[in-house]
Amino acid sequence: MAASDRSATAPSGSSPAGGAAAGRRRPVGSHTPTAGGLAKAALPYVDGAGSEVAQVYVSNSRGWALPPGDPAQDEAFLTGCAERGLSSYIHASLLVNLGSPTAATVERSVDTLAHALTRGAAIGSSGVVFHAGSAVDEGHAAVAMKQVREALLPLLDRAAATGGPRLLVEPTAGGGRSLASRIEHLTPYLEAVDHHPWLGVCFDTCHAWAAGHDLATPGGMAATLDALVAAVGPDRLWLVHANDSRDPCGSTRDRHETIGRGMIGEAAFGELMRHPATAGVPVVVETPTEGFVGHASDIATLKGHRLLA
Repeated sequence: MAASDRSATAPSGSSPAGGAAAGRRRPVGSHTPTAGGLAKAALPYVDGAGSEVAQVYVSNSRGWALPPGDPAQDEAFLTGCAERGLSSYIHASLLVNLGSPTAATVERSVDTLAHALTRGAAIGSSGVVFHAGSAVDEGHAAVAMKQVREALLPLLDRAAATGGPRLLVEPTAGGGRSLASRIEHLTPYLEAVDHHPWLGVCFDTCHAWAAGHDLATPGGMAATLDALVAAVGPDRLWLVHANDSRDPCGSTRDRHETIGRGMIGEAAFGELMRHPATAGVPVVVETPTEGFVGHASDIATLKGHRLLA
């Protein structure tokens, strides 16, 4: 797909979840386990947690193996989500790093994203979340974004041409040679791929806090979301990861905490659920939990703030 043709494929809504997101105000769900079978594990979990959206892994979160999936489980998951009115998202392996100075890592990262997009199409997922990555070495920073462009554009063009899931870049908690951790870093990231219409943003509250955005001060979450819209435009926020943090602002440490029990505090999540930028955008919690009970509590908390929005 030529750069001049990409604007024609831009999605009309603010979220790639389509009808599932458009039919609710900020659908709330959680990262959902799949061990033992995609549908067998995930569907009872979303029912118990009260989820309206599910995020899953389709490969090992910390490995490069790319399993083909079980067609029967894929179909059951697809049907089960449709029956419940759920949208679903895939989180790519945490090893993905398109800015790495190691060629094998970049190659495996591309393969992992291609696999996730294929699996996402099979199970009806709206998008694939991946971390923005790191240049790792100071001397590699100058070429890391060129690598991102060369790696992402073919994937984005292919997904757009087939109407497949979209890719969502997630800024990291910072540290090292992160390619995007603070909100303002998203502008050059999107510029690197010509603002391709199939690349959106996943905003993680714990990551933003760790990268130095003060979400806890009254108005801090709203100001950060305003900055996000200014950096990427009004229609690029396609998913939110709502996580409190165990560590201080600017720590660059990515340690999630139950909503309201961490250093961000519950009030900030009220701002999140009321901000115009999140209208119609699915919200996923990735907080600590034993079974679905902890996620059910966090989901209920966010739904309560949604009712006040």
